[in-house]
Amino acid sequence: MISVIVCTYNRDKYIYECLSRLAANRSTEQWELLLIDNNSTDSTASECHRFEQDCHPINYRYITEERQGLSYARNRGMQEAKGEWYIFLDDDAFVQPDYIQTLAEYISSMPDMHAFGGRIIPFYEAGSAPKWLCKWNRSWLSAIDKGDNVCLFNGTEYPIGANMGFKADMAHKCGIFNTTLGRTGKNLIGGEEKDYFNRLKALGANIYYLPALTVEHCIPPSRTTYEYISRLGAGIGSSEKLRTLDIGKSAYAKRLASEAVKWAGTICLAAIYTLQCRTECAKSLILFRAQVSKHLIEG
Repeated sequence: MISVIVCTYNRDKYIYECLSRLAANRSTEQWELLLIDNNSTDSTASECHRFEQDCHPINYRYITEERQGLSYARNRGMQEAKGEWYIFLDDDAFVQPDYIQTLAEYISSMPDMHAFGGRIIPFYEAGSAPKWLCKWNRSWLSAIDKGDNVCLFNGTEYPIGANMGFKADMAHKCGIFNTTLGRTGKNLIGGEEKDYFNRLKALGANIYYLPALTVEHCIPPSRTTYEYISRLGAGIGSSEKLRTLDIGKSAYAKRLASEAVKWAGTICLAAIYTLQCRTECAKSLILFRAQVSKHLIEG
């Protein structure tokens, strides 16, 4: 059985559509849908209950996690899940009608797969992509597209939480998400996914990119501003400090050294985009790196 886990916090605008798209899936594979409500204060709960009343009969459970934070919500989902695979989708991500069946076929045909990340296509509510978007910052919008071929996530690459999953037995070996990392309320501290997939890789897990497993991820105008880039960089810098110090002082020192390398790359890219008259791209890259560095040092 496949366990699909959707963690949510104050997303009443999207959650009904998110769940309905999942319920529209028809598959020969047995699966369950778990909604983990992380103390939403808007109409999320009522939207979830409306879905429960309206949807075609599926194996659906609504669960409240009172400990605030995405990592707590994800851990609760794994605790409640009954499947052999744990699948995580964002509450503002919409699956295709064949998502479950496609996933089941991948699982059946790839016995060496321990974890995966799928393709994530951004849907811009403003009607178009921000002018600062380029090849090097697509991940800021939780977008990923590694092409049309199945391949491994190698090196420092790892899946994005809007569309990812792993085998339950690997999760039991790897443990839970680090609750000192991950978003809590409106803060943008992350790092819990990177930390988890690094631990999976250390266990020898094969983590595949599955291009046919696609979701559409909603991007509101608020996520296309420079203010958002600044907050995101600050959150990543803080989370990287927490994550590496948790490993040890040497890991933190290596991360500081790698930041210098990242600055060299950022300056080169910014110069190229400036010469190409794409100053928005240059500005975004410098702003993001400055915020990461500041909070990596200051916390």
